[in-house]
Amino acid sequence: MTSLKALSDSREAYLPATAVTLRGGHACRTSPSSAGVASGRSITTAPAVRQSDLSALFMSETIDDLNDGAHFLDRLTVEERAQIRGSGRQFTVRQGEAIFSQGAHHQGIFIIERGQVRVFYTAPTGREITLAYWTPGHFIGGPAISGGGTHMWSGVAIEDCDITHLSSATLQALLLRMPTFALALIDGLVAKGKCYSSMAQMLGTRSVIERLAQYIVNLSELYGVADGDAVVINRKVTHDQIAAMVGSTRQWVTMMLKRFHAKRIVSIDGGVIRIHRLDQLEQILLKD
Repeated sequence: MTSLKALSDSREAYLPATAVTLRGGHACRTSPSSAGVASGRSITTAPAVRQSDLSALFMSETIDDLNDGAHFLDRLTVEERAQIRGSGRQFTVRQGEAIFSQGAHHQGIFIIERGQVRVFYTAPTGREITLAYWTPGHFIGGPAISGGGTHMWSGVAIEDCDITHLSSATLQALLLRMPTFALALIDGLVAKGKCYSSMAQMLGTRSVIERLAQYIVNLSELYGVADGDAVVINRKVTHDQIAAMVGSTRQWVTMMLKRFHAKRIVSIDGGVIRIHRLDQLEQILLKD
């Protein structure tokens, strides 16, 4: 078995995959290619996640509303959606490049057409907290939409992204002549408000270990692959990324994963995170 130290040194763990079944009252993804676990140590290789299957991810006590904002343009007709995109500027952002930066002048919003974007706040000390990972269909670059002021946080592509930029002037013109788009944008802003309210509630009412447990549970519900008695999460995520999501440090995350490993709640085998005791993670969330 790959040691936790080796995992820590590589700074990688793994997350998500595809279809759905139920485990312990939670939905988990099941790979059609899952093999039996004769030795108890076999690894299921999950199919790649399609862009249409990707869900936004932020700290929340439920996964129910995570992806609501991806559908903010659904109330528009095909022709109206084409008009919106035709009014914008399309461009590609490579993995690791910034789409907008904290403190930079605000010049409109960005609709994600392909790829994933991490939005995060950087404190004066340099410490970062991840607000969310946004996926296709979501818009980013708020909360201001009418221009002026500066960005309150940054957005960086975590994989190659196709983006449609709607400038502040374009937005105002579209809102004036297309009431359905105005209503759609309100839908998107409501979804964003729920996201940041959920995050504030988690940070204010949950301990850091509860946030870590909730994060892993959410991942299992969104992307877990059933493999025998375990749930495999097999999409890359680093300890730094987990720490920034739950509001802690990489060192603390590594320590807690070691503790989970010792208690046989979670194990790491061949670079893959397996959840053996989802009920134990849930118990952490239910304790007084």
